[in-house]
Amino acid sequence: MDVSQYLEIFIDETNEHLQTLSDCIMVLEKEPDNKDTINEVFRAAHSLKGMAGTMGFKRMQHLTHDMENVFQEVRSDKIKVNSAMIDLLFKCLDAIDGYLNNVKASSDEGTEDNEHIIKELNDFIAAANGTVQTEEKTETPVEEKKESPSGDADYLKIELNDSEKDSVKAAEEAGQKVYGITVHIQKDCLLKAARAFLVFKAVEEFGNIIVYRPSSQDIEDEKFDLTFSFYLVTEEADFEKISHAASTVSEIESVVGGLVSYADIAGVEKKEEPESVSVKKEDKTNITQTTPAAPAQAATPAAKKQAAAKPVTGRTVRVDIEKLDALMNRVSELIIAKNSLVSISSSEAGAFQNQTFNEQIEYLERITTNLHESVMKVRIVPIESTVNKFPRMIRDLARKLNKKMELYMTGEETELDRTVVDQIGDPLQHLLRNSADHGLESNEVRIQRGKPEVGSIFLNAYQEGNNVIIKVGDDGNGIDVEAVKNKAIERGTITPEQAESLTQKEIINLLFLPSFSMAKQISDISGRGVGLDVVKSNIEQLGGDVEVQTVLGEGTTFTVRLPLTLAIIQALMVEIRDEKYAIALGSISNIESIPVNEIKYVEAKEVIHLRGNVIPIIRLDKILDINDGQEDPENLTVVIVKKGDSLAGLVVDNLMGQQEIVIKSLGKYIDNNKIISGATILGDGEVALILDVNTLI
Repeated sequence: MDVSQYLEIFIDETNEHLQTLSDCIMVLEKEPDNKDTINEVFRAAHSLKGMAGTMGFKRMQHLTHDMENVFQEVRSDKIKVNSAMIDLLFKCLDAIDGYLNNVKASSDEGTEDNEHIIKELNDFIAAANGTVQTEEKTETPVEEKKESPSGDADYLKIELNDSEKDSVKAAEEAGQKVYGITVHIQKDCLLKAARAFLVFKAVEEFGNIIVYRPSSQDIEDEKFDLTFSFYLVTEEADFEKISHAASTVSEIESVVGGLVSYADIAGVEKKEEPESVSVKKEDKTNITQTTPAAPAQAATPAAKKQAAAKPVTGRTVRVDIEKLDALMNRVSELIIAKNSLVSISSSEAGAFQNQTFNEQIEYLERITTNLHESVMKVRIVPIESTVNKFPRMIRDLARKLNKKMELYMTGEETELDRTVVDQIGDPLQHLLRNSADHGLESNEVRIQRGKPEVGSIFLNAYQEGNNVIIKVGDDGNGIDVEAVKNKAIERGTITPEQAESLTQKEIINLLFLPSFSMAKQISDISGRGVGLDVVKSNIEQLGGDVEVQTVLGEGTTFTVRLPLTLAIIQALMVEIRDEKYAIALGSISNIESIPVNEIKYVEAKEVIHLRGNVIPIIRLDKILDINDGQEDPENLTVVIVKKGDSLAGLVVDNLMGQQEIVIKSLGKYIDNNKIISGATILGDGEVALILDVNTLI
């Protein structure tokens, strides 16, 4: 069987399961008795094992199988979760991640057996079995059971341990029903385990299985004859629906079951026949039911607890990002064509000046705008997929650096263009490592300064207009501006004379210069001889910018500002002499007409005083080298633009109006001018350059 066609799905789903495992193990470290989390971990490990086995990745399957065995012991209360186990489980996740990276690179898992990790896992299980040997002996030896004739209800003979009894009791108190079910498989069935798991999958549409006889591991290993039993907890489903779902699985002889109460199983070795229903494969419509006296359920309405609803399967389709890019390109071309038609229709010399034509143009504008919004919604994803790996990273750093720290994240649901989300992970990771290594003081220093011993690192994301803001910071030492200035003088980056005239903000911005690092020694945690310049350049490549606020002794905050989308934006079209330029609407604060005689000078640079703000003037004709010696008019048209808290005024000759534009890359040959962030094609076919406000400011 050729499984290569499923490789992409395998990679995507393995990533999802690894993230689920990582999140759940982080929860388990703080809540070791959280049964829901333990069950979730078991399910994810089980799914990983099955997927690896299907793809033929035996080493990965072996490792996840042993992980699953450990979780099975935890579920059975034979092993308690402790920090040593958590460390080992994270080792396992790193090993599986290693296998996955090999699969991505070469479609093969590689040759690493991870025997030391598997040995540690088996040692955990061996220790558990050594301590509970006597308890295990009380259970019915399921392997020795003889095949039950069709119709026998083996679920009536199940003896439960204390944990399983508690699960039945808790379900009753929550107002749920517990059904005991025995399934008989046909004699000539070749894949008993597969049939059993198809039955489990079918009935779990109605609730959760809390007891397996034999154990789920024995069923998977086919250590049973033709009969297996289980207890199912459900909200409202009738047994007829459950048994019908189970009996639709092929090669099932019959399904027998009935309600089970805590009173039935508490302290009772063998139960009398309670209500029982049998469904035979030959006649699914013929359901027989017997109702002897069964104890009433003891749960009153007041005692009922609201059970968590089962999550609905997401109605999603996996689409390759390249296909979305192709779709976006088609929409972009459509918008250019639409702009061209609008240009023709608005021209007085146009040949189609009639009402019907203009109505159709307006209709086309609405359709293309809606189509663009729809495509953007498909491309936009929550940043959660990038940031949810950071809690694990901070946990590992806390151990490596021997510092107590906690990561607080908000706004994980904030959405960004998929291409931005994919590329923002590394800069954010670098900033977080920077906070953990350089930002936070040691535990002793924090206590001396009267701070909480546990340092706080935060990552907050939110949307602001057409931008997404991500703030990364800490309550640590802050940046020592004097130390940065002295380091810059020592390295020859600036002269002592220049240092005297620099503002605090300008000194802090020195940290973003290539290879400028304040680390006393290069570590593998942050820095690595590569300063914050990499962070800055990566963010600027995405059309964003990064700023720093710091207070010595209190902490530092890095503010990353990113465009919501990279493909199509609303822009203000302006003219400078006879050339046309676009300015992103999201960067514009307001537009002013300023008399020339109101322009002032600060340090020989032009500024205007506007509503209490001193705003520097940027003469675009000089910056763009298109000055033809033209005299200034009496009033200047000034577009006030913003970058974070900074403002600047761009002097333009004419305003052409707002337009929806498609950003086209200038390519590698002319990408050296940072002032220009791209180009767009106007309705008349002319090319207009897009100004990068961040670089201009």
